[in-house]
Amino acid sequence: MAFWEKAASYLGISPSTLSRLVITLAIVLSLWLIRWASGWAISRRIQDPKLRYRWRKAMGYAIGILGIFLVGRVWLEGMQAVVTYLGLLSAGIAVALRDPIVNLFGWVYISWRRPFSVGDRITVDGLTGDVVDIGAFSFALLEVGGWVGADQSTGRIAHLPNGKVFSSPVINYTQGFDYIWHEIPITVTFESNWRKAKEVLLSIAHRHADRVSEEAASWIRRASRRFLITYTALTPIVYTKIVENGVQLTIRYLTSPRKRRDTEQAIAEDILESFAKLPDVDFAYPTWRVFDQKAEGKPALRPEVSPDGPEVP
Repeated sequence: MAFWEKAASYLGISPSTLSRLVITLAIVLSLWLIRWASGWAISRRIQDPKLRYRWRKAMGYAIGILGIFLVGRVWLEGMQAVVTYLGLLSAGIAVALRDPIVNLFGWVYISWRRPFSVGDRITVDGLTGDVVDIGAFSFALLEVGGWVGADQSTGRIAHLPNGKVFSSPVINYTQGFDYIWHEIPITVTFESNWRKAKEVLLSIAHRHADRVSEEAASWIRRASRRFLITYTALTPIVYTKIVENGVQLTIRYLTSPRKRRDTEQAIAEDILESFAKLPDVDFAYPTWRVFDQKAEGKPALRPEVSPDGPEVP
């Protein structure tokens, strides 16, 4: 007892405050050792990266809550002290820490409503990436796109505050329905046999996307339990449209978000090889052309020439 009194006197605090500090330090050190040991055990026993990440996160949250409870028991004596402490704490935090509070509630919203999970590909505030971490105040994205073409990773990790879920739309590419619709527009000249070109494109689309369409049907059945998804046609289709340079044929098909670039490349190469074998189909591109109405126009629309010289419409 004399030691505690001398130490407290030397530090300028009361013996009870010194004992609480020592107990608090012991609690923090013990919980840190528990977290380190649990992390080591989880890393040794669980091989799946996603499952290992979830266990480590869950253990960290559990130890943090336990630490708050134990330290609170040490420093708060009686209900009146608890109420007073919480009142003063909430008032101070509400004024000085508005943004961290919003981020904390954002974490609660993300954990409860689950607009996205670790591993999902999302777009938030114009930034697209794969979610690699979700913390109490921010989440991290492995950036996709940017200066890199299509859906390839840039290698950069972006950290966004959790409060973004309240202020910006969150677009999830992989939640519920694990596929997205992708379109590839191809334009052929007006002189081309566009019907034959359409048949070739539809055959190519079926060859590359039929298996995905079958898998998507089972995903829709599962996703419809949570979301109102009512797709009826999942097979590839080719749409026809007249544009300035020719006839535009647009392939629409289902693909995985992470395979969009690969499937587009495979389909594009197949189209190039197939069109090269067709003598009456050619790609359209911006060109200049002189059109002779009298020689090339439809007979009923060609202008007549009067005996006196000027054309008669």
